[in-house]
Amino acid sequence: MPDTAVTDRRPKQGLLERLERGPVICAEGYLFELERRGFLQAGAFVPEVVLEHPELVAQLHREFVHAGSDVVEAFTYYAHREKMRLIGKEHLLEEINRRALGIAKEVADEEGALFAGDICNTNVFVADAESRGAVRAMFEEQVGWAVEAGVDFVIGETFSWGEEALIALETIERAGLPSVITLAIHREPETREGWTPAEACKRLADAGADVVGLNCIRGPRTMLPLLETITATVQGHVAALPVPYRTTENEPSFQSLTDPGCDCIPGGRPFPTALDPFTCNRYELGEFARAAVALGVDYLGICCGAAPHHVRSLAEALGRTPPASAYSADMSKHAFLGSDEQLKTENLSYADKL
Repeated sequence: MPDTAVTDRRPKQGLLERLERGPVICAEGYLFELERRGFLQAGAFVPEVVLEHPELVAQLHREFVHAGSDVVEAFTYYAHREKMRLIGKEHLLEEINRRALGIAKEVADEEGALFAGDICNTNVFVADAESRGAVRAMFEEQVGWAVEAGVDFVIGETFSWGEEALIALETIERAGLPSVITLAIHREPETREGWTPAEACKRLADAGADVVGLNCIRGPRTMLPLLETITATVQGHVAALPVPYRTTENEPSFQSLTDPGCDCIPGGRPFPTALDPFTCNRYELGEFARAAVALGVDYLGICCGAAPHHVRSLAEALGRTPPASAYSADMSKHAFLGSDEQLKTENLSYADKL
């Protein structure tokens, strides 16, 4: 197992310095996007694509940076020992992690972006001594590989158990790296042990996390009320990375969404492969970004379901013009809907029928 007890590894020009200059954008959502493209299996949700098609992972990293992401996050989500064991490929664990880190580092260096490692919920934590030891060991080996790859910081994400998030934080802290720790809040607005999001984030911040907040599970509309309580409680940097789906007060998580208008969905549940009708448009993500920043959030992104056009909209809502903004929509140029009077006159009969 790699030794993660390294000291004084905080980068001179890294995450914290960037946050002092303004909000940082981190694009997530690699699992869903690569599954949609036909290179990753829903269900298993293990990033074997980093071995089978590394060029596609690199390209998606580049697309997200092109759209406005400040961070290249290594695609090691769910690349932990338990997930690999479940699909009978535990022997590929180290290779997947090292390859994903190498791909991300190469793109981050090319683009001048921050390079982040990633660990996540293990699905084995049940708040007993055995599971505490198991998850700690998983985090230590993944963080160890991230340290060896030279990451600028480590993201610990999608934790439903506050205590599991604290173990992840402790592992990152021992490695001497900056940390972003985000919680996944399901239908009930609390962690699995019953902590409110604000209480859980305060515990993490008090324990040394550099950035705390929420990611995944909830869409913009049902994440914002929780963020308001967090920013009112936590003195420090706050993260918000919702899923781009139209969750509601009655169905606040994307797992809880129902689609009574469609009876062809396997199992009857839209999550995770039939969420298309609930997808937020780019303008909704822009509205979310403005609302979150107004609350005091300064680390923003989008999780499962994100596509580059969502990231671009988020960046533009912050007043930025990433390279992808050269191709932002300009409907004045549209033959039927544009503002050119000659075109509109010539095509009026068609436009009236749209």
